[in-house]
Amino acid sequence: MLTGNNWVLSSLMGGGLDMFSGGLPSLGFTDDGKLSGSTGCNSFSGGYELNGTNINLDPGAMTKKACPGNGEGQFLDALKNVSNFKVGKDKLTLLDGASELMTLIPQGK
Repeated sequence: MLTGNNWVLSSLMGGGLDMFSGGLPSLGFTDDGKLSGSTGCNSFSGGYELNGTNINLDPGAMTKKACPGNGEGQFLDALKNVSNFKVGKDKLTLLDGASELMTLIPQGK
C-alpha cells in the first residue's frame, strides 16, 4: 500500500547511496493526495496524482538549506521523471516506464 508508510530510499538509479551524507531521502503519501518528504537535507511538501499504476509527483515547496554533495540534485531529478510505480509488501519502486529510477523501503524495516 502506497499510503500509511514513510518510505526511505534504498537505491537510486540502480546505485548506492553514498552521495547522501546528511541522511537518506524519504517520501510519505497521504490518502488525500498529499506528498511530503526529505531529500536527505531539505524537506518538501507537495502533492501527487494517481491513475492506476501511473503517478505524477509534485514535490511542491521546499526548504533551501545548502546541502553537501550532489545527492539532493540526483534525487530530485529522478523524482521529476517518475511516471509509474510498483508497490510490494516491503518495497516501493518508482519507475519511468520500464526503467527503475529508485526503490524505497518502509522506515524501520
